[in-house]
Amino acid sequence: MEIIDLALNLANSMAVIMVVAYVLTRSRFYAQIMAGDLSVRNRLYLVLIFGAFSVYGTVSGIELLDAVANTRDLGPTIAGLLGGPLVGLGAGLIGGIHRFALGGFTQYSCSLSTVLAGLIGGLVWHLRKGKFPGIRDAALLSVGIELFHMALTLVISRPFGQAVALVRQVILPMVLANGAGMAFFAFMLHNLSREKATEKAKLEIEGELQAARQIQMSIVPRVFPPFPDRPEFEIHALLEPAREVGGDFYDFFLIGTHHLCFLVGDVSGKGVPASLYMAVTRTLLRSRASGDPAPDEILAAVNTELCRDNDTGMFVTVFCGVLDIRTGETVYSCGGHELPCLLSGPEISTVPPAKGTALGAMEGLPYHREMIRMSPGDTLVLFTDGVTEAMNGAGEFWGKEGLLKALQEVPRHPAPAVTEGVSGALKQFAGDAPQYDDITILTLTYYGESPLQ
Repeated sequence: MEIIDLALNLANSMAVIMVVAYVLTRSRFYAQIMAGDLSVRNRLYLVLIFGAFSVYGTVSGIELLDAVANTRDLGPTIAGLLGGPLVGLGAGLIGGIHRFALGGFTQYSCSLSTVLAGLIGGLVWHLRKGKFPGIRDAALLSVGIELFHMALTLVISRPFGQAVALVRQVILPMVLANGAGMAFFAFMLHNLSREKATEKAKLEIEGELQAARQIQMSIVPRVFPPFPDRPEFEIHALLEPAREVGGDFYDFFLIGTHHLCFLVGDVSGKGVPASLYMAVTRTLLRSRASGDPAPDEILAAVNTELCRDNDTGMFVTVFCGVLDIRTGETVYSCGGHELPCLLSGPEISTVPPAKGTALGAMEGLPYHREMIRMSPGDTLVLFTDGVTEAMNGAGEFWGKEGLLKALQEVPRHPAPAVTEGVSGALKQFAGDAPQYDDITILTLTYYGESPLQ
């Protein structure tokens, strides 16, 4: 029972030291130590801090047979492992001198063992080139130092019989307490190192994602107006990924002199996989559309390409239209996407459906085309489901109703005013609620041969 009580008291002493050590490892000072900054000032701090730990290990120890059972060697050992031989020696001298001043028949052996504990820790630091040992190795080192401490007591302390009696009582509690304390400290350090490594990796990933976002945003047209020399129409768009990168996209380009191809797409999923699939899809669409102004044939051809070796199971919804700039005739095809809204005078309507499934889902499915004729002043508003499925803080969806209400309140042209009006209304609805899906809006206003601007 005496041994158990002694072990518990030493464990309490060790626990206090570990709590203070934990606070230390979270300080800016220790961050500098981890970064390898062993300046004279930082070395001095280590000496004083762990020298104080050593003194506390003695003060909080248990008097037994004119000696003190303690965790005094723990502080200098850690100091040496962190800062090298001189730091370990300095902390050991502080603890050793304090112990020597207390006297007793073990004052020489205990003081010497404390100084040597710091030096041994420093030598291990030197051998490991400044790298703190693993949890098991650190605990075994502390156990070895305490066994060495017991051996010094038997060799130096007199009377020998009293030294034997003392060692018999304290060897197990002191070895266990110091070994456990060192193991806990090593665990804290390695856990902190993992945290730092994780944080560093996170920052690197965030940097790469920011670069990926810039690359993705450079893929879609970003300069408006894109065709300043074509007064017959005006086009404007915005894309706001929910994450750094996303799967929404839009595109528009001239096919020959008299046709404008425009499209909006939404890849299943989010993040990096969706952004890669988006880039591939956009490239295929643009490549196919450059030689064929028929939207249904464009989607059918791209669907065939995406279905080949599609092991990921991803798919993309697309609305693709081709405007005849001379007449306002707009032919379009829809691959499972939201149908655009047509603003014609005071009327707001959804264009007639053109049957078709998402691209990449199944090969060989047919795509159909429909046609509308835009009059001068008419505006088409294309969007992804991130617009209609946006939520506010109460969990309410904006829905198609919210979009139609916003379209009733925005001007019919110019195109940027429509896009920004819808976007502003959506943000006002969502408030501080997080954005769960990518948001894309594309607005096309047709002016014809007699511009209304």
